[in-house]
Amino acid sequence: MTHARRRPSHYHPCSSSASPTTTVILVNGPCLYLACSLVARSYYLPRSSEKQHRSCPYDLHPLEVVSSSAEFETIPIRRHEDALLKRIYDRVPVKLDTPDFEAPHFKTFLLLQAHFSRLQLPPDLAADQVLVLEKVLNLLSACVDVMSSNAWLNALGAMDLSQMCVQAMWETDSPLKQIPHFEPEVIKRCKDAGVESVYDIMELEDDVRNKLLQMSPAQMRDVATFVNSYPTLDVSHELVKGEYTAGAPIYLQVALSRDADDEDEEDAAAADPIVIAPFYPLKKMANWWLVVGDPTTRQLLVIKKVTVTKNLMVKLEFTLPQGAHKLKLFVICDSYVGADHDITLDPIEVAEGEESDSDEEMESDEE
Repeated sequence: MTHARRRPSHYHPCSSSASPTTTVILVNGPCLYLACSLVARSYYLPRSSEKQHRSCPYDLHPLEVVSSSAEFETIPIRRHEDALLKRIYDRVPVKLDTPDFEAPHFKTFLLLQAHFSRLQLPPDLAADQVLVLEKVLNLLSACVDVMSSNAWLNALGAMDLSQMCVQAMWETDSPLKQIPHFEPEVIKRCKDAGVESVYDIMELEDDVRNKLLQMSPAQMRDVATFVNSYPTLDVSHELVKGEYTAGAPIYLQVALSRDADDEDEEDAAAADPIVIAPFYPLKKMANWWLVVGDPTTRQLLVIKKVTVTKNLMVKLEFTLPQGAHKLKLFVICDSYVGADHDITLDPIEVAEGEESDSDEEMESDEE
């Protein structure tokens, strides 16, 4: 039984070239077309979105891919709005070769970046941004499903984008930015003191925390509410022992447990999984993706999405070809930044699989 360590980001927001997530919804061939169709129906996406997702070129930025969805065609473009959009464009990090300030998709692209940068918007644009945010998580979930159905480990990048949308921050920002009232000067003081994660804030003594944060009692109550709600997920795993052969099922048992106060079991049992995300317009439950993948080949072997209120046991099944394999288990939250786990599994040696009866018959016929 091995406990987890935190994982690095798989999304690089300021890269203008093709990134691991660029192939998010690029689909070629009938098998991938079917995958897109099934995913679109699961998330109530119109067929127009499927068609657009299949035709996305490789050199699009992942934000551009998501913004190009048909769901955003109805985002309004108002007269004389282009000057305001240009000012926003100057303040956001991801640029395009040919920006079109009169296109709904480009406006969506800007509104998402403004959300991650927490830019103050006028009322009309703020209302448009809410429309975008109300739709984007379903699209990202669809992206994850399409990529995982094709065994693309690049799905991890779309999961990171989901966290960014919920918490209104770039993946390169400090995880402390999620905490209420953590302005840049507070984050800098924390970083200088070696406090870089929400878990570090949890572990501080009260007097040290008060001196470091320098906040009012009301602000400290907001901080305490967030920190107490932030998921402290214990993860352990065990590979079911056996003779591993090519093509035969391999099972990984994963135990998930959210830390709770043992002295108050009723409160622990009724733990509220609603995410604290003041910049996200909808109420949302925190969910977790469990992924087993091969970082070397970038192949995703199995994925499962779960909700953890207290304790949960999950059984993951996958197969491997003959040879030695070094896999990882990723446990990724869809709502909070910095709560993920990246676990290196013990090496797995897979022997050659037994020949089927039909193969043996063919060989005997040839003789």
